[in-house]
Amino acid sequence: MKKIIAPILALTMLASPLYAEKVKVGFMTTLSGPAGIIGKQMKDAFQLGLDHIGNAFGGMESSVIYGDDQRKPDVAKQLADKMVKKHQVHFVTGIIWSNLLVAVHGPVTRSNTFLISSNAGPSTVAGRRCSNNFFSVSWQNDQTPEAMGKYLQDNGIKNVYLMAPNYQAGKDMLAGVERYYQGSVSGKVFTKLGQKDFQAEISTLRASNPGAVFVFQPGGMGINFVKQYKQAGLMGSVPLYTAFTVDAVSLPALKDSAVGVLGTQTWSPDLDNPVNKRFVRDFRKKYGYIPSFYAAQSYDLVRFIDHSIRVAGGISDRDALRDAMRLGGYPSTRGNLKFNNNHFPIQNFYLREAVKDSDGSYTTKIIDTVFTDYGDNYAKDCGMKW
Repeated sequence: MKKIIAPILALTMLASPLYAEKVKVGFMTTLSGPAGIIGKQMKDAFQLGLDHIGNAFGGMESSVIYGDDQRKPDVAKQLADKMVKKHQVHFVTGIIWSNLLVAVHGPVTRSNTFLISSNAGPSTVAGRRCSNNFFSVSWQNDQTPEAMGKYLQDNGIKNVYLMAPNYQAGKDMLAGVERYYQGSVSGKVFTKLGQKDFQAEISTLRASNPGAVFVFQPGGMGINFVKQYKQAGLMGSVPLYTAFTVDAVSLPALKDSAVGVLGTQTWSPDLDNPVNKRFVRDFRKKYGYIPSFYAAQSYDLVRFIDHSIRVAGGISDRDALRDAMRLGGYPSTRGNLKFNNNHFPIQNFYLREAVKDSDGSYTTKIIDTVFTDYGDNYAKDCGMKW
């Protein structure tokens, strides 16, 4: 009997990544096309995080499989399937876009592999579809614009025009603003994802005569929109408020045209804590540019996985690893974060202003805290209790 069981047990251990000696991470992000500018930030920061932990998650031998999702859901699903089945990774992570995360969420979590978002936070996986095998180290999509909605409401803005791309994150963003902003909405427009020309939308916007504009247009979309908004002569007459639009990704291209624009975020280069100071310093030294929140979240992802494996004492006990992940408290660029029952972070949200620094670079600085220790609105619908 022992002669029969031993080979079977050995084969079982080889087939299951949870018994492997090596920690395997599948990191997919958008590395090609116009959105590749975001993916580069994320990959650079992830690699810096690996440098800081000696390329060993939890002190264990580790390997990372990188993949370019090309901002296409079908490609993302193929990559996730390959990472899970062929490479038998313990974690699938990265993922910028909410529609891509929704596409891989079911297949990855059902495979009993941990899916960790370092950016996308769609509402569809934060409530009833929450999962034991999904965590976010970023935010839930609605939260950042909720902070902006509160700021607009508290500051007496009477009339706002809303604009975002037509995909899950865009819908979540505008829903977030309207959850806290109770004033008049003069228009709400969903643009094409990846759109470059906004002249028609800006003309319609101008005709509605709003008191302010809120826009969510990440990456290259934001660069094009803000430039065209300024060229239309609206920047000085109709205040522009943003989320994920004017940041370290877009500021090198926008420069003075975006100085003074206000936005809300969970992170900024000037956050005063030791982890963030080291991250910003070493990132600029290694890559020669100012990191964005995309980069900060990818760096935090490394710290999160490393910390959780150390607390769990390895990766062989999946339940112990999940419990360690739920504990939070890992040293991130945003302080020691804790998690809500739906595995999304509870954290601060700041009002940031785009500025020109003393060294001539363009960055953001925190001017106020809008929310403190703020959880998302979907956690109440999540059935997980721990």
